[in-house]
Amino acid sequence: MTQTVPTPTHLVQQRYRDPEPTEPAGWNEVLQVLHEHRSVRRYLADPVSDDTLRLLISAAQSAPTSSNLQVWSVIAVRDPDRKARLAALSGNQAHILEAPVLLVWTADFARVRQLADDRNAALDGADYLESSYVGFIDAALAAQNAVVAAESLGLGTVYLGALRNNPEDVAAELKLPPQVFAVFGLVVGRPDPTEDARVKPRLPQAAVLHHETYDLAGQREHVADYEGRIAEFYAEQQLSHSWTERVLARLGSVAGLGGRDRLRKSLENHGFHLK
Repeated sequence: MTQTVPTPTHLVQQRYRDPEPTEPAGWNEVLQVLHEHRSVRRYLADPVSDDTLRLLISAAQSAPTSSNLQVWSVIAVRDPDRKARLAALSGNQAHILEAPVLLVWTADFARVRQLADDRNAALDGADYLESSYVGFIDAALAAQNAVVAAESLGLGTVYLGALRNNPEDVAAELKLPPQVFAVFGLVVGRPDPTEDARVKPRLPQAAVLHHETYDLAGQREHVADYEGRIAEFYAEQQLSHSWTERVLARLGSVAGLGGRDRLRKSLENHGFHLK
Protein backbone atom coordinates (compact mmCIF):
# COMPACT_ATOMS: atom_id res chain seq x y z
CA MET A 1 0.00 0.00 0.00
CA THR A 2 1.45 3.37 -1.02
CA GLN A 3 1.48 5.98 1.74
CA THR A 4 0.36 9.46 0.70
CA VAL A 5 3.02 12.07 1.41
CA PRO A 6 1.38 15.29 2.65
CA THR A 7 2.10 18.33 0.52
CA PRO A 8 2.85 21.78 1.95
CA THR A 9 -0.56 22.96 0.81
CA HIS A 10 -2.23 20.02 2.56
CA LEU A 11 -0.30 20.58 5.80
CA VAL A 12 -1.25 24.25 6.06
CA GLN A 13 -4.84 23.40 5.19
CA GLN A 14 -4.82 20.65 7.84
CA ARG A 15 -3.56 23.02 10.54
CA TYR A 16 -6.67 25.19 10.10
CA ARG A 17 -9.02 22.59 8.60
CA ASP A 18 -9.66 25.10 5.85
CA PRO A 19 -12.25 24.07 3.27
CA GLU A 20 -10.05 25.46 0.49
CA PRO A 21 -6.28 24.92 0.21
CA THR A 22 -3.89 27.88 0.33
CA GLU A 23 -0.51 27.64 -1.32
CA PRO A 24 2.19 28.66 1.21
CA ALA A 25 4.54 31.48 0.26
CA GLY A 26 7.55 29.22 0.81
CA TRP A 27 8.47 25.82 2.21
CA ASN A 28 11.36 23.85 3.70
CA GLU A 29 12.02 20.95 6.08
CA VAL A 30 11.73 23.15 9.19
CA LEU A 31 8.28 24.36 8.17
CA GLN A 32 7.32 20.75 7.47
CA VAL A 33 8.24 19.68 11.02
CA LEU A 34 6.45 22.66 12.58
CA HIS A 35 3.21 22.09 10.67
CA GLU A 36 3.19 18.35 11.41
CA HIS A 37 3.35 18.88 15.19
CA ARG A 38 0.85 16.94 17.24
CA SER A 39 0.70 15.93 20.90
CA VAL A 40 1.65 12.27 21.41
CA ARG A 41 0.19 10.46 24.42
CA ARG A 42 1.12 6.86 23.63
CA TYR A 43 4.73 5.68 23.34
CA LEU A 44 6.80 2.65 22.48
CA ALA A 45 9.42 1.41 24.93
CA ASP A 46 12.32 2.37 22.62
CA PRO A 47 14.92 4.30 24.61
CA VAL A 48 16.09 7.83 23.87
CA SER A 49 19.88 7.56 23.80
CA ASP A 50 22.28 9.86 25.63
CA ASP A 51 23.56 11.05 22.25
CA THR A 52 20.04 12.01 21.19
CA LEU A 53 19.39 13.71 24.52
CA ARG A 54 22.57 15.76 24.14
CA LEU A 55 21.42 16.84 20.69
CA LEU A 56 18.01 17.91 22.03
CA ILE A 57 19.64 19.96 24.76
CA SER A 58 22.10 21.60 22.39
CA ALA A 59 19.08 22.57 20.26
CA ALA A 60 17.42 23.93 23.41
CA GLN A 61 20.51 25.95 24.28
CA SER A 62 20.46 27.41 20.77
CA ALA A 63 17.22 29.23 21.61
CA PRO A 64 17.26 32.95 22.46
CA THR A 65 17.87 33.83 26.10
CA SER A 66 17.35 37.28 27.60
CA SER A 67 20.67 39.12 28.02
CA ASN A 68 22.37 35.71 27.79
CA LEU A 69 21.38 35.13 31.42
CA GLN A 70 20.50 31.46 30.70
CA VAL A 71 18.35 31.25 33.84
CA TRP A 72 16.91 27.82 33.11
CA SER A 73 17.93 24.20 33.62
CA VAL A 74 16.40 20.86 32.71
CA ILE A 75 16.31 17.54 34.59
CA ALA A 76 16.14 14.34 32.54
CA VAL A 77 14.19 11.66 34.42
CA ARG A 78 14.43 8.07 33.19
CA ASP A 79 14.09 6.10 36.43
CA PRO A 80 10.69 4.31 36.29
CA ASP A 81 10.01 4.73 40.00
CA ARG A 82 10.73 8.44 39.94
CA LYS A 83 8.61 8.86 36.81
CA ALA A 84 5.80 7.02 38.58
CA ARG A 85 5.98 9.36 41.56
CA LEU A 86 6.00 12.41 39.28
CA ALA A 87 3.09 10.95 37.32
CA ALA A 88 1.11 10.59 40.56
CA LEU A 89 1.77 14.28 41.23
CA SER A 90 0.62 15.19 37.71
CA GLY A 91 -2.80 13.62 37.44
CA ASN A 92 -1.61 10.05 36.78
CA GLN A 93 -1.05 10.62 33.07
CA ALA A 94 -0.08 7.26 31.56
CA HIS A 95 2.26 8.69 28.94
CA ILE A 96 4.64 9.85 31.69
CA LEU A 97 5.17 6.18 32.53
CA GLU A 98 5.29 4.98 28.93
CA ALA A 99 7.74 7.49 27.48
CA PRO A 100 11.40 6.63 28.07
CA VAL A 101 12.37 10.10 29.29
CA LEU A 102 10.66 12.95 31.07
CA LEU A 103 12.35 16.35 30.80
CA VAL A 104 11.51 18.78 33.60
CA TRP A 105 12.24 22.37 32.59
CA THR A 106 12.98 24.82 35.38
CA ALA A 107 13.40 28.53 35.92
CA ASP A 108 16.81 28.51 37.60
CA PHE A 109 18.19 31.43 39.62
CA ALA A 110 20.22 29.21 41.95
CA ARG A 111 23.12 29.24 39.51
CA VAL A 112 23.36 33.05 39.36
CA ARG A 113 22.71 33.28 43.12
CA GLN A 114 25.70 31.02 43.66
CA LEU A 115 27.82 33.30 41.44
CA ALA A 116 26.73 36.33 43.47
CA ASP A 117 27.45 34.58 46.78
CA ASP A 118 30.90 33.54 45.59
CA ARG A 119 31.71 37.20 44.90
CA ASN A 120 29.77 38.63 47.84
CA ALA A 121 27.76 40.59 45.27
CA ALA A 122 24.21 41.92 45.41
CA LEU A 123 21.47 40.26 43.36
CA ASP A 124 18.51 42.45 44.26
CA GLY A 125 17.21 42.55 40.69
CA ALA A 126 16.52 38.82 40.75
CA ASP A 127 13.70 39.29 43.27
CA TYR A 128 11.38 41.14 40.89
CA LEU A 129 8.54 39.75 38.81
CA GLU A 130 10.32 40.75 35.60
CA SER A 131 13.29 38.49 36.38
CA SER A 132 11.03 35.55 37.23
CA TYR A 133 9.24 36.08 33.91
CA VAL A 134 12.59 35.84 32.15
CA GLY A 135 13.24 32.44 33.74
CA PHE A 136 9.83 31.10 32.70
CA ILE A 137 10.03 32.53 29.19
CA ASP A 138 13.58 31.31 28.58
CA ALA A 139 12.65 27.81 29.75
CA ALA A 140 9.71 27.78 27.33
CA LEU A 141 11.82 29.01 24.41
CA ALA A 142 14.45 26.36 25.11
CA ALA A 143 11.90 23.57 25.47
CA GLN A 144 10.18 24.45 22.22
CA ASN A 145 13.50 24.24 20.40
CA ALA A 146 13.91 20.77 21.89
CA VAL A 147 10.41 19.82 20.70
CA VAL A 148 11.18 20.81 17.13
CA ALA A 149 14.52 18.97 17.28
CA ALA A 150 12.88 15.82 18.69
CA GLU A 151 10.11 15.79 16.10
CA SER A 152 12.63 16.33 13.28
CA LEU A 153 14.22 13.05 14.44
CA GLY A 154 10.91 11.18 14.34
CA LEU A 155 10.28 11.37 18.08
CA GLY A 156 7.02 12.44 19.71
CA THR A 157 6.46 14.89 22.54
CA VAL A 158 3.77 16.32 24.81
CA TYR A 159 4.04 19.09 27.39
CA LEU A 160 2.97 18.56 31.01
CA GLY A 161 1.61 21.64 32.74
CA ALA A 162 0.25 19.38 35.49
CA LEU A 163 3.70 19.30 37.11
CA ARG A 164 2.63 22.66 38.59
CA ASN A 165 -0.29 21.02 40.43
CA ASN A 166 1.99 20.04 43.32
CA PRO A 167 5.14 22.15 42.92
CA GLU A 168 6.53 21.64 46.42
CA ASP A 169 6.31 17.85 46.11
CA VAL A 170 7.89 17.97 42.63
CA ALA A 171 10.70 20.10 44.02
CA ALA A 172 11.29 17.60 46.83
CA GLU A 173 11.31 14.66 44.39
CA LEU A 174 13.85 16.35 42.14
CA LYS A 175 15.85 17.88 45.02
CA LEU A 176 15.43 21.37 43.59
CA PRO A 177 17.28 23.97 45.66
CA PRO A 178 15.69 27.34 46.52
CA GLN A 179 15.18 29.58 43.48
CA VAL A 180 14.79 26.66 41.08
CA PHE A 181 11.16 26.07 40.06
CA ALA A 182 9.70 23.34 37.83
CA VAL A 183 7.88 25.23 35.07
CA PHE A 184 6.56 22.23 33.09
CA GLY A 185 7.45 18.77 31.93
CA LEU A 186 8.00 17.35 28.46
CA VAL A 187 7.84 13.64 27.67
CA VAL A 188 9.87 12.43 24.71
CA GLY A 189 9.86 9.08 22.99
CA ARG A 190 9.03 7.03 19.93
CA PRO A 191 5.32 7.45 19.12
CA ASP A 192 3.14 4.35 19.21
CA PRO A 193 1.69 4.26 15.68
CA THR A 194 -1.52 2.66 16.94
CA GLU A 195 -2.46 5.91 18.67
CA ASP A 196 -2.92 7.66 15.31
CA ALA A 197 -2.33 11.10 16.85
CA ARG A 198 -3.83 13.80 14.64
CA VAL A 199 -2.94 17.41 13.96
CA LYS A 200 -5.34 19.53 16.01
CA PRO A 201 -6.77 22.50 14.11
CA ARG A 202 -6.04 25.95 15.48
CA LEU A 203 -8.01 29.17 15.49
CA PRO A 204 -8.12 30.91 12.12
CA GLN A 205 -5.35 33.44 11.64
CA ALA A 206 -8.01 36.15 11.38
CA ALA A 207 -8.80 35.50 15.07
CA VAL A 208 -5.22 35.84 16.30
CA LEU A 209 -3.40 38.05 13.76
CA HIS A 210 -4.13 41.77 14.15
CA HIS A 211 -2.79 44.52 11.91
CA GLU A 212 -1.62 47.78 13.49
CA THR A 213 -4.21 47.73 16.32
CA TYR A 214 -6.14 45.08 18.24
CA ASP A 215 -9.65 44.28 16.99
CA LEU A 216 -11.69 42.34 19.54
CA ALA A 217 -15.04 42.69 17.78
CA GLY A 218 -13.60 41.38 14.51
CA GLN A 219 -12.64 38.06 16.09
CA ARG A 220 -16.13 36.91 16.92
CA GLU A 221 -17.16 35.49 13.55
CA HIS A 222 -13.84 33.71 13.10
CA VAL A 223 -14.07 32.07 16.53
CA ALA A 224 -17.61 30.95 15.67
CA ASP A 225 -16.31 29.45 12.43
CA TYR A 226 -13.60 27.63 14.39
CA GLU A 227 -16.20 26.05 16.64
CA GLY A 228 -17.58 24.13 13.69
CA ARG A 229 -14.18 23.05 12.40
CA ILE A 230 -12.83 21.77 15.69
CA ALA A 231 -16.16 20.09 16.49
CA GLU A 232 -15.46 17.82 13.53
CA PHE A 233 -12.01 17.04 14.95
CA TYR A 234 -13.41 16.29 18.40
CA ALA A 235 -16.04 14.00 16.90
CA GLU A 236 -13.34 12.07 15.00
CA GLN A 237 -11.40 11.70 18.26
CA GLN A 238 -14.58 10.64 20.09
CA LEU A 239 -14.36 13.66 22.37
CA SER A 240 -17.34 15.64 23.60
CA HIS A 241 -17.95 19.34 24.19
CA SER A 242 -17.22 22.36 22.07
CA TRP A 243 -13.99 24.35 22.18
CA THR A 244 -15.74 27.16 24.06
CA GLU A 245 -17.10 24.71 26.63
CA ARG A 246 -13.59 23.33 27.14
CA VAL A 247 -12.13 26.81 27.59
CA LEU A 248 -14.81 27.82 30.08
CA ALA A 249 -14.51 24.53 31.99
CA ARG A 250 -10.75 25.08 32.29
CA LEU A 251 -10.91 28.75 33.31
CA GLY A 252 -14.42 29.09 34.70
CA SER A 253 -13.54 28.20 38.28
CA VAL A 254 -10.60 27.83 40.61
CA ALA A 255 -11.15 24.05 40.53
CA GLY A 256 -10.21 24.08 36.85
CA LEU A 257 -6.70 25.18 37.80
CA GLY A 258 -6.00 21.80 39.41
CA GLY A 259 -4.20 23.28 42.42
CA ARG A 260 -2.27 25.87 40.44
CA ASP A 261 -4.19 28.69 42.14
CA ARG A 262 -1.43 28.36 44.77
CA LEU A 263 1.31 29.14 42.27
CA ARG A 264 2.26 32.55 43.67
CA LYS A 265 2.58 31.09 47.18
CA SER A 266 4.52 28.09 45.85
CA LEU A 267 6.96 30.40 44.07
CA GLU A 268 7.45 32.42 47.25
CA ASN A 269 8.03 29.22 49.22
CA HIS A 270 10.80 28.36 46.80
CA GLY A 271 12.63 31.67 46.96
CA PHE A 272 10.90 33.65 44.20
CA HIS A 273 9.84 36.87 45.93
CA LEU A 274 8.04 38.54 42.98
CA LYS A 275 8.28 42.19 44.06
